[in-house]
Amino acid sequence: MELEINNLSVFFDMYGKKKNVNVISDLSLKARKGEILAVVGASGSGKSVLAHAIMGILPKNAVVTGDIYYRGEKITENTIKEMRGKNISLVPQSTSYLDPIMKVGSQVALGKNESFVSKMKKAFKKYDLSEADENLYPFQYSGGMIRRALLSTVEQTEPTVIIADEPTPGLDRDLAYKTLRYFRDFADKGKAVIIITHDIDIASEYADRLAVFYGGTILEITKAENFIKGEKYLKHPYTKALFKSLPQNGFVVESGVNPFLGQFKSKCVYFEKCQKACEKCSLDIPVWNFPDDSGFVRCVYEA
Repeated sequence: MELEINNLSVFFDMYGKKKNVNVISDLSLKARKGEILAVVGASGSGKSVLAHAIMGILPKNAVVTGDIYYRGEKITENTIKEMRGKNISLVPQSTSYLDPIMKVGSQVALGKNESFVSKMKKAFKKYDLSEADENLYPFQYSGGMIRRALLSTVEQTEPTVIIADEPTPGLDRDLAYKTLRYFRDFADKGKAVIIITHDIDIASEYADRLAVFYGGTILEITKAENFIKGEKYLKHPYTKALFKSLPQNGFVVESGVNPFLGQFKSKCVYFEKCQKACEKCSLDIPVWNFPDDSGFVRCVYEA
């Protein structure tokens, strides 16, 4: 197992207010060598907090509990500093991660180190960026070029775990598919890839497994092919609702918004929207692990 997360919770201290904001709660998942695990869910639901928690780059007012392991070794506040960008690499969604007053080529090459410059040039060629693009500033790049430049940074240190935070927003469909193929190539070369995305339709075509994120936790992890095969192959009511929300499956959209965990009175974060909700949902929700070890579902009706 390249990366394993057990019972991760993230709270934000609201500076003197009586109640902290709980963004992630009791989240568990495993990223395996040679596969893409896509963490899917609605935009703005807090999925990016997961990526930042793994990388150890949350703001100072964040309180993190739970355990994260890299190849069986527990990651600590000190060890993640050494692993960041080397063993585990983040491809961020925001262009703000690039210095606006520094040429992109120099940023990707991490300075003027001859070896890194050589890797940068090779990566730029691989991702359809020219020599002229090396000397441009971030504001001179298109959205697609920025994402390919950020992707080029992964080639510099050859990490074994790659986390991509929303790699496709703003891209047309052809470019989005091309971007996902790059990550598929990483996985096929033996790396563990976690893609955090709201673009379920495209992710299900390139991922091996889907982790369904809602209310700050994972409700179901299933084979990506199950999301393509049909609703009857999915377990959790929310996963089924996601499936039915796709245009090709009827475009049935639920009303309301996804609240924070602290707003739920029941133990099940999907309780208020679920048509199958009952008294048992207010108790501890059991987790049923699938017999083939492909994932699990967190629901009283399936365990």
